[in-house]
Amino acid sequence: MSTKGLRQFSIDTDARRFEIDGAAVAIGARAFDVLAFLDAHADRVVSKQELLETVWGGLSVEEGNLTVQISALRKLLGTDAIATVPGVGYKLTRGAPARAVPEGPALPEKPSIAVLPFANLTGDPAMAYLVDGIVSDLIAGISRMPGLFVIAASSSFKYKGEVVSLRDVGTELGVRYVLEGSIQMGGNALRITTQLVEAETGHTIWSERFGGSTEDMFALQDEITERTAAALEPTVIFAEAGRARHQPTDNIRAYDLCLQAAPRVMRVATRAEFDIAMDLLDRALALDPDYAFAKALVVRAHVMGTGARAMTHDEGRKALPTAYALLDEQQTDPLVLTFAGHMVAYLGNDHELGYRAIQRAKNINPNSVMVRVSAAWVAAYMGHYRAAIEDAEAAYRLNPLDPNLGHCRAAHGYALMGLRLYPEAVDWLEKAIADDPSFGTTQQALAAAYELNGQHDKACAAMRLYLAQTPDYTLSTYRETSPFIEPALRLGVEDAMQAAGLQ
Repeated sequence: MSTKGLRQFSIDTDARRFEIDGAAVAIGARAFDVLAFLDAHADRVVSKQELLETVWGGLSVEEGNLTVQISALRKLLGTDAIATVPGVGYKLTRGAPARAVPEGPALPEKPSIAVLPFANLTGDPAMAYLVDGIVSDLIAGISRMPGLFVIAASSSFKYKGEVVSLRDVGTELGVRYVLEGSIQMGGNALRITTQLVEAETGHTIWSERFGGSTEDMFALQDEITERTAAALEPTVIFAEAGRARHQPTDNIRAYDLCLQAAPRVMRVATRAEFDIAMDLLDRALALDPDYAFAKALVVRAHVMGTGARAMTHDEGRKALPTAYALLDEQQTDPLVLTFAGHMVAYLGNDHELGYRAIQRAKNINPNSVMVRVSAAWVAAYMGHYRAAIEDAEAAYRLNPLDPNLGHCRAAHGYALMGLRLYPEAVDWLEKAIADDPSFGTTQQALAAAYELNGQHDKACAAMRLYLAQTPDYTLSTYRETSPFIEPALRLGVEDAMQAAGLQ
């Protein structure tokens, strides 16, 4: 185990004094108690359960509280000062002999992750099979995501019970991220905590907890896999984008340029933001003209720019040939299929082709929020309102904090208008506008929903806001560009917008 960056410290438990390199340092009471216990038992591995019971005095707390304290101590003492023991707990490494770390494979082109064995905090060694089974299912689930390189269980499970540094795990397995966690049990109740850590720095970039009962074990396993996979997709995209921005621009690869562009094309509020994203993607395609993901992001940027009314529909349609070309290539990446399918349905009025592409993407990765959001929109375009709502609800369940859910709620609102459930439509569209106030499609839909729900004054106010942002939009524009094909919805929205002030 590398000792690089470790700092010398002393701890006086009687005086509750903590020093680093001879200087007193103030730390929180919990962090002090965690370090004191690790220091007192530095000759062995300390289980997470011991730390939770000792430091928190038997209180019912989540393992996330312990993870926060360990992370804080590593920042003070060095990333490798407290070693992880997958499936068990932690060990203070001060004075421990260095562990030889073999150089592993180079990092793959796409984000890479290893899922370590979870800690069994149930108090019952016989439950170890259950803990390992959940982790194996999780590995199998996230392995279905083409955007991630996932280490097989046979490799990551070799660390079970070993004293390791997460940095060393990253080096040996050739991964940038490590997913770790634990399982607690009280009676029939289970609590499962997971956290995604950047191996090099030890920084936790995402964490989540799940609760359920042993009586619903299979349903709980499915929920853990679905929600973790759904959360990893946007979390890793944003983490990789941040990493790529700090690399020298003259040496950056096409992949890194796409990572920088990806968060920008998920929500395009202005033409300036669109232009920045397109500059990054043009540079990526100059380096690799056949890069399908870069082309898919170009398509996505045009869809979102048009939906936000940052550009006209005619400008948005300029990416249609790229979308059709991607679908002709028989792509298997679910995001490429989704972005291209959404484009041809929305701006090409080729609803059947777009729907088939997104259904294929959903079959490949049903745990992608971005796939589910586009599935909801295209189903709503086609008048499949119940199916649209099912996909929207699946997206909410998979990741309640996903940044795309504002657009998902707008699709949900449109589907409810199609079902003539106007009070519910208003409710969902108000939530959507709160998530993304400048998104033109939502502004337009909310004005229509208010009018259909008998709220004329609010409809007029919403339409004024929409026209202030999109002054050239007319009833003729709506008739020519609406992707919704069911006559009752099209005409109902048109009449409502006209009553609200659209000419």
